[in-house]
Amino acid sequence: MSADLVDRRRLFHARPETAFTELWTSTAIAVELRRLGLRVRTGRDAIDLSRVPALPGRDELDAALDRARAWGAGEDDLAHVRDGHTAVVADIEGEAPGPTVAVRVDIDALPLTESSAPEHAPARDGFASLEPGAMHACGHDGHIAVGLELARRLASGRLAGRVRLLFQPAEEGGRGARAMLDAGALAGVDRLYALHLGLGLPVGEVAAGTHGFFANAKVRAVFTGRQSHAAAAPEEGRNALLAAAQATVALHALPRFAAADTRVNVGVLHAGTAPNIVAGRAEMALELRASDGDVCDELERRARNVLAAAGAAGEVEVDIERIGAATTAVCDPPAVRAVAEAARSLPPVTAVHEDHRFGASDDATLLMRDVQARGGTATYAVVGASSPAPHHSPGFDIDEASLGIAADVLERAVRSAAGGGG
Repeated sequence: MSADLVDRRRLFHARPETAFTELWTSTAIAVELRRLGLRVRTGRDAIDLSRVPALPGRDELDAALDRARAWGAGEDDLAHVRDGHTAVVADIEGEAPGPTVAVRVDIDALPLTESSAPEHAPARDGFASLEPGAMHACGHDGHIAVGLELARRLASGRLAGRVRLLFQPAEEGGRGARAMLDAGALAGVDRLYALHLGLGLPVGEVAAGTHGFFANAKVRAVFTGRQSHAAAAPEEGRNALLAAAQATVALHALPRFAAADTRVNVGVLHAGTAPNIVAGRAEMALELRASDGDVCDELERRARNVLAAAGAAGEVEVDIERIGAATTAVCDPPAVRAVAEAARSLPPVTAVHEDHRFGASDDATLLMRDVQARGGTATYAVVGASSPAPHHSPGFDIDEASLGIAADVLERAVRSAAGGGG
């Protein structure tokens, strides 16, 4: 495995950026792709934010801009991404006609504080997060490194057709894929490979396909009441905190469905200003998941009723907005076989599974469905990474031996689909 692959992963791990603030990340990716001589699209040419809810505000974007400058991003590159247009698309043109094969790479980090425990490898070895409150806790740093390594290997163009690399922001929260679709990033794609490291598999094992994607709806609810003195005039107030709290309990009590597996989670609740003031505002963020898209829609409908009813009971206004979504998807056998055959040809791979339970959500499913709707094929592959802690936790990490395996599997699968030689 190339030492550059590990070094690059560690570089991105130390510089995590959350959804649509991946300014340094995006520019670093684009600079490397251009250095390889590839045709690169960035900014509004790669992503359309016109229909994206809950974008970062100007203050957050300006802070991200200052951070990107401090980390070495150039002003010309930053000009294209400074408003959150952080997707990157690169095309590698082959030497002969053939299909267009795309690879999706997610690039965003999570709002988590990374572990400083001495047994945590990034802390121990000096590449832990430099950004307080942000962390690559889902392997996307490794995904970026693998995507750039794949670009390096394929840059010669010795293949038939075209390879398109999609570096996607805002996977966490389910907003980036739809925005790239709206910009036409998947136009003409005949096959799509999405990759994830980890997901419960040890190093050496590869899943060529996955099942069990949850459809997902992320919702923000803002409760607006009326502040008053909590002792001298409580009857004058309209308690937004209390309405939100009642809604929280009722949301977690929503009934299960016989036809699908479901999840409900209120993950954020902010309210109030002082103990002696009736809270005039509360903001909640929740997510709803189901193993069936129609059930997820029904679950969201019921959740909205719960939120509205809690507001009505407390005479509190409630504004409800969907701020992210993903859907279910099915991997196509031809694409699964291509990944499985590529994996089986590699000595470091000890086991190949043609199906692995995903058990979560990923907006790559929107990309998969788009390609499939136009007659193409897609799969979502998993490369084991022996993660010592769960995804989305402060102690998450990947065994870096997984990086070379992932790059080898993707290269062979892409060349097979594109009809190219080594």
